[in-house]
Amino acid sequence: MTEFGTNKVDWRALWASGDLARFCFISLGILLHATNETMVATVMPAMVGELAGVQLVGWSLAIYELGAIVAGAAAGRLVSYVALRTNMVVAALLYAAGALLCATAPSMQLFLAGRLVEGLGGGALVSLAYVSVERLFSRAIWPQLFGIMSAIWGVAAFSGPLLGAIMTEFLSWRWAFGVFTLGGAAMALASFVALDTPEARRPSASAGKAPPFPFTALGCLAVAVVLIASAGVDIALLRSSLLIVLGLAGLALFFYIDGLKPRSRLFPARLFSWRTPVGAGMTMIAAFSVATCSFGVYGPLLLTSLHDIPLLTTGYIIAAESIAWSILSILVANAPPQREKLIIVCGALMIAAGIAGFAYTIPLGSIPLILVCALLQGGGFGIAWPFVTRVIVASAPREEQTIASSAVPTMQRIGYAVGAALAGIVANASGFSQGLNHDAAAAVASWLFLAFVPLGVLGCLAALRTSAAANRQLEAAG
Repeated sequence: MTEFGTNKVDWRALWASGDLARFCFISLGILLHATNETMVATVMPAMVGELAGVQLVGWSLAIYELGAIVAGAAAGRLVSYVALRTNMVVAALLYAAGALLCATAPSMQLFLAGRLVEGLGGGALVSLAYVSVERLFSRAIWPQLFGIMSAIWGVAAFSGPLLGAIMTEFLSWRWAFGVFTLGGAAMALASFVALDTPEARRPSASAGKAPPFPFTALGCLAVAVVLIASAGVDIALLRSSLLIVLGLAGLALFFYIDGLKPRSRLFPARLFSWRTPVGAGMTMIAAFSVATCSFGVYGPLLLTSLHDIPLLTTGYIIAAESIAWSILSILVANAPPQREKLIIVCGALMIAAGIAGFAYTIPLGSIPLILVCALLQGGGFGIAWPFVTRVIVASAPREEQTIASSAVPTMQRIGYAVGAALAGIVANASGFSQGLNHDAAAAVASWLFLAFVPLGVLGCLAALRTSAAANRQLEAAG
C-alpha cells in the first residue's frame, strides 16, 4: 500500500506502485452497478414488447434495489470473515449470472429473477469498492479517491440510458444485458491479478469484532417490499388493500427491529422524529426517494407508447436528470453556511415541481417541457442532498455519526424500492393491468405522477423543518 504524507496525491507514484490501476479496477464495480441501474428504463419498451408482463414493470427496479440493499449490508461485514478478493470474485460472478439470466430470459418472471441476482451482485460490488479504498489505500488520499468514485456515479447516470437506447436501436435489448454479463465475468477473472495483495488475500484482522448481520430486519424489509409490489399485480380491492397494509406494517416492523439492536442497526435512533434534525432530514429523503421513481421506471415506456418518441431521446432525457444532479451539486458545494437553509428549501421545491410537472408534460408529449421537469427533479436533488446529508450527520450524536452517514444512501435505496412497488400499483390500477396500449398509457400517464404529489408536499414540509434545524445549528455555532 503506497503511503502519502500529505493530502496532495502523487498520481505518478500511485501509478508506478500499481495502486492507481487497482483503484480503477475496484471502481469498475460501481460503474457496472450504476450503469445497469439507470439503463433498464430505456430498454423497457422493447423488453415489454417481447416478453409482455407490463404489470410487472415496477418490480424491475424494486427487486434490483432490494437485492442491492441486502448484499451491500452483507458485503461490508463478510470481509471480516472472508478475504476481500474472494468476496469480489463471488460478487462479480453473481452480477454476471444475473445479467446473463436477464439477457436470455424467455419470460418477465425469469427476467425479474435475473434482476434480483444482479442486484445482489451489484450491491456487493459497490460496498466492496468502498471497503477496498479503506483497506488498500493510504488514509491521506481517501478524500480524492472517494471524490473520483462520486464522479463515476455521474458518468454511469449518463452512460446507462444511452447504452440501453443504443443497444436496443441497433442490436437488441438483450445485448444490453449481454454487455454486463461480459463485464461481470471479466471483473471476476481480473480480481485474481488486481487484488493480489496481502491485504486483499486475507480477512480483516477484526473478524471477531464484526457487528452481527441484521438478518431479521432485512428479512422484514424484503417481505414488505414484495408484499407492496404484489398488491399491484391483478388489482382487486380487498386483496390489494390487504397486501398494501401488510407491506406498510412490514416496513414499520423493519424500522422498529432495526432500532432494537445498536450494534447491527442501519439507521440512527428516533429515525422519523421531526423534533430532531436527523428525523426531519431522513423523512425528506424517504419522501422524495419514493415520490420520484415514476419517471425513471415508466417514463420511456409512456413516451414511446403515447408519442412514439425514440428510445435514444428518452435516454437523453433520463441522463439529463442525472447530469443536472451532478452539475448543480458541484456548483453549490462551496455555498456559505448562511445560504444552507435557502438551498435546502429551493431544492425541495424544485423536486416537488418536477413531480407535479410530469403529470402535465408526459400526457402532452412536449419534449422541451418534459426535459425541464427532469432538470428540476434532478437539479433539486443535486442542490439539496449535500446539505441535507451534512445536517443529518452533524446533528446526530457523536456515536451515531458513522451510522447516519451510511443511512442516507440506504434510505434512498429503500425509498426507490418502495417507490417502484407503489408506482406499479398506481400504473396497474390506472390501466396497465389490462396490457400495454395507447389508451392504457394515456390513462396511466397523469395518475402515475399525481399520486405522488402528496409525498412531494411532505418532502417540502420536512425540508422546511430540516432547514430550520440547520439555521439553529448555525446560530448556536456563531
